[in-house]
Amino acid sequence: MTGTTSAVQPGSEMQALKARLKATWESGDYGVFARYLEPGAQVFLNGLQLRPHDRLLDVACGAGQLVIPAARAGIDATGIDLASNLVAQARDRAAAEQLSAHFDEGDAEQLPYPDASFDVVSSLVGAMFAPRPERVAAELLRVCRTDGHIVLGNWTPASFIGGMFKVTNRHVPPSPLMPSPMLWGDEAVVRERLGAGVNSLHFERVAYPFAYPFGPAEVVEFFRTYYGPTNRAFAALDTAGQAALRADLQAHWTAHNSAQDGTTRLDSELLVVRAVRA
Repeated sequence: MTGTTSAVQPGSEMQALKARLKATWESGDYGVFARYLEPGAQVFLNGLQLRPHDRLLDVACGAGQLVIPAARAGIDATGIDLASNLVAQARDRAAAEQLSAHFDEGDAEQLPYPDASFDVVSSLVGAMFAPRPERVAAELLRVCRTDGHIVLGNWTPASFIGGMFKVTNRHVPPSPLMPSPMLWGDEAVVRERLGAGVNSLHFERVAYPFAYPFGPAEVVEFFRTYYGPTNRAFAALDTAGQAALRADLQAHWTAHNSAQDGTTRLDSELLVVRAVRA
């Protein structure tokens, strides 16, 4: 081989992956995308059983789907997300309602808060998508006070959304540096990750509702337009590849759709993790 090659610097591949993940979640518009998921998010929020004096941190908060309603209820609520545009949306929403909610741009693997800063630490299908789960677990534990609560909502491997990612990954393979986010939906894996950091650990599998006033073909287009991972998957393919991905995703949505009136309704299994910090 002629010429020279530059050596790969330690961590450079992970840095590149994290930059791609940030670009992914800044693609589309998760604020618009999440509007149809608000009923399920409200049920999850109710399950946090927050008290007025609690300090809440929502990790990978999106455009404030949990933090905004928590702040409306008088909770001292903070959200953090990797995507700068979603943090800006959340801040604008809070300002429009004159809420005291606080939002930071940051990484679930390196939270910018002191130890034991929060009474409740939550993440609804967010922190599960960070590439180094052991660091995420350590950070969730670190910022939660002793006897505080960590509550996570994670898609399971066998869930509808888990299946949707399998379909997408057949067309656009994920980085080998990134373990499957769906492992956060495996009880044995969660036990291993949180380990001795918690005094108790409780799991509940619930049905998270998806309901759209249009059919599966339009749902796939909605995801392509507004949901970052789907948006970026389509962008990585040529015209033929996009057509194949669209057809497979539409078949997946159609096969699970319970509606018979031209709309789309289905549930996706969510593993709710409730832990008490040791």
